[in-house]
Amino acid sequence: ARLKRVLDVVLAVCGMPLLLGAIPVVLVGNRFGNRGPLFFRQARTGRHGREFRIRKFRTMTPRGDGAGDATLVDDPRVTRFGGVLRRTHLDELPQVWNILRGELSIVGPRPEQPHLVAQLEGKIPFYGLRHLVRPGLTGWAQVKYPYGEDEADALEKLQYEFFYLRHQSLGLDLRIVGRTARSVVGGDGR
Repeated sequence: ARLKRVLDVVLAVCGMPLLLGAIPVVLVGNRFGNRGPLFFRQARTGRHGREFRIRKFRTMTPRGDGAGDATLVDDPRVTRFGGVLRRTHLDELPQVWNILRGELSIVGPRPEQPHLVAQLEGKIPFYGLRHLVRPGLTGWAQVKYPYGEDEADALEKLQYEFFYLRHQSLGLDLRIVGRTARSVVGGDGR
């Protein structure tokens, strides 16, 4: 766990210049196709059920406090430039700050909104076990299963998260990071 945290911090520090370099580009893009605040913050459930506020570049029309329903695959709220940010995964870059703060890891189950966690814990047995580890920027479920939007998808992804919990290792984390990089470079964004 300590080695993983050290690697998370090192990679997040390496990602900070990318974030700082992306901010002016996103500001210009927002000026033309995504008017509103630069960042999106939303409550998510982290390790041991603790809530934190995840940070992303905003990709949808502004709605206030960031609470609400999950994003759908072809969500009409996604702006023109927001779609570009999502396809390139640049919208995820501000999460390096969450990693530095210890709220996220590079690899782990993706964190969900607290109200969705409460719903899924009531419907899916053992759903809360995914909170035994720090949530991640990417995870085994993300590289093995397409973007999901319903309870059946959550159950399927949970099986991959249980696999990750049982087989956690530096080798598996590197494999997940490699597959994530290949997906991002290959343009398989949502």
